[in-house]
Amino acid sequence: MNTASYKISDYDYDLPKHLIAQYPTDKRDESRLLILHKESSKIEHRKFYEIVEYLNCGDVLVLNDTKVAPARILGTRTTGGKVEGLIIREIEENRWEVLLQSNHRLKENELLTFDNSVKGQILYRNDAGSWIIAVEDKKQFAEMIEKSGRMPLPPYIKRASSDESHGIHDNERYQTIYAKKMGAIAAPTAGLHFTTNLLQEISRKGIKIVYITLHVGLGTFKPIHKEDFRQHNIHKEFYNIPEEAVDTINKAKSLGKKIFATGTSTCRVLETIASNYTTEKSSGRTNLFIYPPYKFKLTDSLITNFHLQRSTLILLASAFAGRENIASSYEEAISLDYRFYSYGDCMLIL
Repeated sequence: MNTASYKISDYDYDLPKHLIAQYPTDKRDESRLLILHKESSKIEHRKFYEIVEYLNCGDVLVLNDTKVAPARILGTRTTGGKVEGLIIREIEENRWEVLLQSNHRLKENELLTFDNSVKGQILYRNDAGSWIIAVEDKKQFAEMIEKSGRMPLPPYIKRASSDESHGIHDNERYQTIYAKKMGAIAAPTAGLHFTTNLLQEISRKGIKIVYITLHVGLGTFKPIHKEDFRQHNIHKEFYNIPEEAVDTINKAKSLGKKIFATGTSTCRVLETIASNYTTEKSSGRTNLFIYPPYKFKLTDSLITNFHLQRSTLILLASAFAGRENIASSYEEAISLDYRFYSYGDCMLIL
């Protein structure tokens, strides 16, 4: 493969602004579904609830049960100025990594107050540009996040800060119905289309459903700035795959059944354990960067939304389906007014 194939500019496309979905469809499973048959390049157009027709008895549907934390918090500085924070993760007892924004320059050792009473002290800024803060009371800080934290919507979804009615809506809809393990700062968006009824219908057909966890981090929205995308550093994200899930997947594989990964996050976990030659439960932090060419070891089919230009996610989808297939699918989706990104429509790549 020549060097030109590693150019991120080859993964760009023009998207009319009105196709960036600002709100989800009224019903989760009524999003549109573009079916791409990667070998023949054939494209079909369906509704998401019709996905059940493409799964067969004995296949395995893998879902990511991470839960989005209401990680956007507001605070004040000792000067009285406002500060907005996005909590990334707890790095050790009472110490958190947070993205902070203020109109004036923040300083080390400065005290911040969140929700009028919860104190935090800025310790230092790390190489990634986020801040490490120490909190006085972990329990109080966690309660404040749960009570006052707002859903950390992606930057391309615009909301007025005073828009409480839509805030409540987002708290429900920017979360999968099976979200369980708190820790993500972005939703695994391919899973947003599933409903309880649809999962029951899939189960009744004899398809196994297993859950893994990958806490989606800030890296999911980080654009690739290097023209040679191999030079891009991908964020590490926590993952866990239970023994039961691995056993179900291995058994299905041995019987020639298909593994359907719901989302790029799920796909990365499957390919991480395959790369580590693990055949039992596994957890850790992965920075597996999947781009063309890549030989997929566990993932047979991919359920995925339409992704941002020049992103690690579009590279993964292109590695799975082929760059030309993804480019032509996106072109067709745009011509038919599909809705893009987190709250948008979906693809099934077979």
